[in-house]
Amino acid sequence: MTRIVEAADRGALARLLAGEIAAVLAAAVRDTGRAALAVPGGTTPAAFLSALGGHALDWAAVAVTLTDERCVPAGHPRSNRRLLDETLFAGPARAARFVALDDGEALSALLPLDACVLGMGKDLHIASLFPGADRLEDALSPECATPALRLRAPGAPEERITLTAPALTGAGRCFVLIHGAAKSEALDRAETAAGPADAPVRLVLDGPNPATVYWAP
Repeated sequence: MTRIVEAADRGALARLLAGEIAAVLAAAVRDTGRAALAVPGGTTPAAFLSALGGHALDWAAVAVTLTDERCVPAGHPRSNRRLLDETLFAGPARAARFVALDDGEALSALLPLDACVLGMGKDLHIASLFPGADRLEDALSPECATPALRLRAPGAPEERITLTAPALTGAGRCFVLIHGAAKSEALDRAETAAGPADAPVRLVLDGPNPATVYWAP
């Protein structure tokens, strides 16, 4: 059964998850001298990213990547990297090292992730693993040979690049951050879906380190 952590409001949820991730990263740095984190883009995680970026960690020992990115020019309004610059990297976390998804060598060296935070759409997608995407079967395969893959999804105006199944399920800790009744209802649908092809979020809910869902109204 999926573990769900609830908060009274979205601000409280952002702070709660930020504290949890900060603790995971601090422990990884203490134990291994380094930490690796993947975070989502979109509108939902902005408050969480800002809260996390304000934590006093040894950010110089932390590497950060995105769970997915739209293939748009740097600084584009739809760029997830731009969101990071405006939130996570606006505070002490600017000392962290950013690893782009299209830098295959650096991304492979980053793995396994210590923590991975994902959003989830009403269509049950995570990262850019959308139902019906042209290379979804490859991206969901546990044998996928690359940590990130380019694909196109129905309704998405641009090509995407996304972390693939081995990178996502290999994370030491995985979290899904969602808000509102519609996302809660979508999560209920995911529980009864046939599998990740229909409900990609099932990839991490059923993975070797099952994701914890953080939800607020």
